[in-house]
Amino acid sequence: MTTKIIFVSGGVISGIGKGVATSSIALLLKSRGYSLTAIKADPYLNVDAGTLNPIEHGEVFILDDGMECDQDLGNYERYLNQNLNSTNYMTTGQVFKSIIERERALEFEGKTVEFFQDPPREIIERIEKCAKKNRAEIVVFEIGGTVGEYQNLLYLEANRLLKLTRPKDILHIHLTYLPIPSSIGEMKSKPAQMSIQQLAQAGIQADFVLARSQVAVDAKRKEKIAIACGLSAEDIISAPDVENIYQVPLNFENQNLSGKILEKLSLKPKSSDLSRWKVMVNDALTAKKTARIAMVGKYFSTGDFTLSDAYLSVIESIRHAAPHFNFKPRISWIDSTQIETEGVKVLAGFDGIIVPGGFGSRAVEGILTAIKFAREGKVPYFGLCYGMQLAAVEFARNTLDLEDANTTEINPKTKHPIIDVMADQKEKIEGKNLGGTMRLGAWDFKAKKGTIIEKAYKSTTGSERHRHRYEFNNAYRDKFEKEGMVIAATTKDGHLAEALVAKSLRRAEFQCILNFSMDLVRYVKSFSQGQITIPKEFRKAMGLKDNFWLKLSVDQGRIIVEPTEKETVPSSYLQKILTIKGNWLNLDEIKKNRTDIEKRVNKTRN
Repeated sequence: MTTKIIFVSGGVISGIGKGVATSSIALLLKSRGYSLTAIKADPYLNVDAGTLNPIEHGEVFILDDGMECDQDLGNYERYLNQNLNSTNYMTTGQVFKSIIERERALEFEGKTVEFFQDPPREIIERIEKCAKKNRAEIVVFEIGGTVGEYQNLLYLEANRLLKLTRPKDILHIHLTYLPIPSSIGEMKSKPAQMSIQQLAQAGIQADFVLARSQVAVDAKRKEKIAIACGLSAEDIISAPDVENIYQVPLNFENQNLSGKILEKLSLKPKSSDLSRWKVMVNDALTAKKTARIAMVGKYFSTGDFTLSDAYLSVIESIRHAAPHFNFKPRISWIDSTQIETEGVKVLAGFDGIIVPGGFGSRAVEGILTAIKFAREGKVPYFGLCYGMQLAAVEFARNTLDLEDANTTEINPKTKHPIIDVMADQKEKIEGKNLGGTMRLGAWDFKAKKGTIIEKAYKSTTGSERHRHRYEFNNAYRDKFEKEGMVIAATTKDGHLAEALVAKSLRRAEFQCILNFSMDLVRYVKSFSQGQITIPKEFRKAMGLKDNFWLKLSVDQGRIIVEPTEKETVPSSYLQKILTIKGNWLNLDEIKKNRTDIEKRVNKTRN
């Protein structure tokens, strides 16, 4: 079938959840059996997000192939539960760079390169390339920025051109905002009307409007927007604030958004299956216990306000994991400069401390103080990337008595470079070749047997994403392990330390520090794992114990079936029970054989 493209734009103000809306739309269509991918377009001249200030732009998300991109790609991966790649992200800088390189190579054959003609064509080519690489039937394309800004006009023009040539394949969804001024106490629709009209001035008629507000949009406001903007009231979808962002797809589906989209795109209205998603959301909302987590970093403050966008994936990782253990996380943002001025009293009362990634020397002493507080106070500590490196420095200073211990990123002349720049990075730093040159993307690792890393991954091997230039100095390995800090994981060749773990694993003394950014893992394990019991008659025929279980986990659209005990089930038995091929159960096969499978297998949840 011809690839369908859904453009998503935002209006009135930024930060109202365009990325979550895009992710939710993609999830809903995927739940109806279509192959999906999503693209984020940032209207910046930067080639990627790697050199952007996280306070201004938010988290830099890393893909397996090393692409440094916008945090919305993290949302796409978490909602779609699939791995994305560099074709899923574009910036205006990439678009212009490609056009200029092609012009220098004479690919335009002497023709004039036009500002408002060639960039939209380049954008369309990139969309088609992404669809092909990801084998997507539907592409959801998020246009960064706010309608009315000049920066995103090229993307809107690409949308307009595609609509002209392929009207049945292109659809536009506009997310807009309806404020409720406290002094008035009434929802106002005029800003939303104006943003939709600005979209029309760019030559685009919205097919659907997602109406964001504090509460559900009432029929009167829907009617106002419909009349002013030439839409049906049924095509205006209410998008109120929710307690948990993973409720957003369910809210959209309650208004039949995916069904309406499929109808407008002339696609078959396949049945939707959001059962696992509903279970996950329910678990998150009904968790009974609470855990107070201190997130210590230095990218929180923006003027007089505190933002969490710089560490979005860390926060979402906590939110994913907590319901699995019946916890609701209470996360507090602690700016490390506050620790430097007020001391460790700001860390009192927390159940755990996390230090995520970062760069540079600013506010580092506050982070080191927090790490020392955690170690000496036996508060569970989890360090990621920079949080790992600084924990190693703190351990060297206060346990190994190496007073001058440091990372060469902060003090290039330190006598004890516990963390040092990789050899191949020194030339890049000296030559100021800094963009896109760090250790980036997914790297395989091997875990030491018997460590918490092996236990967590249920394997001695794994893969995690990286974004850093500096590494643990192997000259200090023996000293660290002698004093109880174990090198729990390394790269496959054993050369680079990937994880350090305190030797004592008693709960009150647990300390785990990782050089990789496991917060950037794309899959939501709690969304995609479950267990099935084999009915008694099958267990008896197979000679299995009564308590024998199989575990199901999803990996890129495939369900992996594996036993949870040492005993293994021959694939021939699995074929008889689940109608599968080998040890893999294809999602399409599940849908075809759902009734038969449900009759023979009693499904339960972890």
